[in-house]
Amino acid sequence: MPQSVPSLPRRVARTLRTSLFAQVACALVLGIAVGKLWPESATVLQPLGDGFVRLIKTVIAPLVFCVVVVGIAKAGDLKAFGRIGLKALIWFEVASTAALTLGLVAANLVGPGTGMHVDASKLDASAVDRQTQGGALPSTTEFVLNALPNSAVGAFADNALLQVLVLACLVGAALLHLGPGKVPLILPAIEQAQEVVFAVVGFVMRLAPLAVFGAMVHLVGQYGLGIITTYGKLIALCYAVAAAFLALLGVALRLVTGLSLGKFVRYTRAEMLLALGTASSESVMPRMMQKLRRAGCRNDAVGLVLPTGYSFNLDGASIYLSVGTLFIAQAVGVDLDLGQQITVVLVLMLTSKGMAGVPGSAFLALSATATSLGVVPAGAVALLLGVDRIMDSMRVTTNLLGNCVAVFAVCRWEGALDIERARKVLDGEGADMSDEGVQAAPAMGARTSAEAVKEPASQAG
Repeated sequence: MPQSVPSLPRRVARTLRTSLFAQVACALVLGIAVGKLWPESATVLQPLGDGFVRLIKTVIAPLVFCVVVVGIAKAGDLKAFGRIGLKALIWFEVASTAALTLGLVAANLVGPGTGMHVDASKLDASAVDRQTQGGALPSTTEFVLNALPNSAVGAFADNALLQVLVLACLVGAALLHLGPGKVPLILPAIEQAQEVVFAVVGFVMRLAPLAVFGAMVHLVGQYGLGIITTYGKLIALCYAVAAAFLALLGVALRLVTGLSLGKFVRYTRAEMLLALGTASSESVMPRMMQKLRRAGCRNDAVGLVLPTGYSFNLDGASIYLSVGTLFIAQAVGVDLDLGQQITVVLVLMLTSKGMAGVPGSAFLALSATATSLGVVPAGAVALLLGVDRIMDSMRVTTNLLGNCVAVFAVCRWEGALDIERARKVLDGEGADMSDEGVQAAPAMGARTSAEAVKEPASQAG
């Protein structure tokens, strides 16, 4: 007899039980509704999102360390690792400059601040100081020095990814130098630690819907939906420029690897929605590392390129900074000539590299740019205080996809990408490649890591 088809309620219940994407999507919609109907609950539910991000951050540094050390040790070629890093930095610089330029061109064409006639002297400049908590962006020298650890424990305690990367490279190089004969137990121990970290990620990810719900209630309850109408032109322009930039990234990915960015977005749809809901790309870094490895990217390349991109490849932030700078100038009636706009690009190319981890970094970068121009009042940056939080979704999505495309491109150039495997995974072939398969597994993290250890030599390095 033919099997009976499950009823619609049962199919919906099964989807909600097994699909992280469905759970997060429902939490997103419910959070918006609750924030709109009961805005007073914004502060009460905010800890749900903040707590989840904290839990994820606790495993990022150990995960990056383990993946990089194992990747270098198994690759057996430190020079290849250096080439990967150099190619990644070149890609990051080209992509960030393209994002800045695209933002400036669009802002010149559309003029989001034209006709506002704002009197900068009446703006509350102290509000920017409160947003930035009196901080400052590091200079180039400080940025380089801050990337070097002065304590092995401190690098992990402060969750300083660049310092953890440097430490991991040193340990991986030492293991290569000594060889398995002298330290036969170290590498297996680090691999086992990696198994534990991925298992912890699996447990924490089950809290993702609660995190998205709390974050969305806080966003809508505190800022409201009316801000969208007030800054509608600026918001629409930033999101449109981000969409155009992602389209260019899709073309670049197709030309370099032959892969589809649209299929990759579908493959990582749960992670993308979670990053949108929590306004944090760090919240999905462990899962993204897992999925990039499954999609044919070699371990050492994923472990180096993706975390480094979080500090060097802020494409979404670059778009926001360039559009925001011209918006401020236009709003206060200042017409920037070509030379001044070139100065904007050059200044933002430097300041955007020191933004990661600095409170109110976007306002600090905008203030530094306004000061360098000498014609835009630094206090005019306060114009963006009301809209900054709405831009998080654009920045997070663009930053995250930009870093993932960088991983694929660098892997392809270095011969560290299994194209056939990538195509199969992005086409949805293989039960364990889908979000539903991952979510349904009782020990997601452990199973995933075990599969990674059993990867063929071409993938393990």
